[in-house]
Amino acid sequence: MRNEKYGIHYIFNVYKTTFNLERKKRIAMNKMNNYINSVFVDEQDGLLEEVISSIKENGMPSISVSPSSGKLLTMLISISGAENVLEIGALGGYSGICLARGFGEEGTLTSLELKENYAELARNNLSKAGYGDQVSYITGSAVESLQQLVEEQKKFDFFFIDADKGNYENYLQYCIQLAEPGALIVSDNVLAGGSVIDETVKPKGYTETMREFNETVANHPRLESMLIPIGDGLTVSRVKK
Repeated sequence: MRNEKYGIHYIFNVYKTTFNLERKKRIAMNKMNNYINSVFVDEQDGLLEEVISSIKENGMPSISVSPSSGKLLTMLISISGAENVLEIGALGGYSGICLARGFGEEGTLTSLELKENYAELARNNLSKAGYGDQVSYITGSAVESLQQLVEEQKKFDFFFIDADKGNYENYLQYCIQLAEPGALIVSDNVLAGGSVIDETVKPKGYTETMREFNETVANHPRLESMLIPIGDGLTVSRVKK
């Protein structure tokens, strides 16, 4: 009699058990994010709701940071005392407002955005929020803009990376060059919809890129880093003094 341990039913049951466990993990992660948003985030933030609406009305992708991630950005800038912030990827200004809320009247936000119409909407939304005089936009290739900032010997004490994933490693290296000692570098979407940590989740085109990026920030000699599993995952890195 054939040993059923090695039969098709055994293999199927192992696969089914593994699939169910991973599904439960995803449900738990979703519940965790829903709990965080419901308890710790103001879901009646009219200003940010208007930004989301304007993004949809202009036919832009709905890929702004999550409410919890946005609040964390505000808190990190406020806690660190950062006043010179560089954002890579503006979209419609949602994250820009969250960043600007963290600094005082002396704070400035420089935002790099590939598309002129995206930058224009973000500029309008930041102006409506009262930060128009504290924000400037540079359009075009972010890599080229970052190189220009390096040549101009600009320095920043806070960075937020949320643009094309294929260039994350390039952006990181430029941020380190532009960083004041002790500056923070925050990067979004590092869990790639959960596919970075869960092989049963359909991988995105940038899943492996994010895995490699996470390894880089975790082991970079100039950085001290941690991954925070809210939204689609954020890495927070401090540039060593």
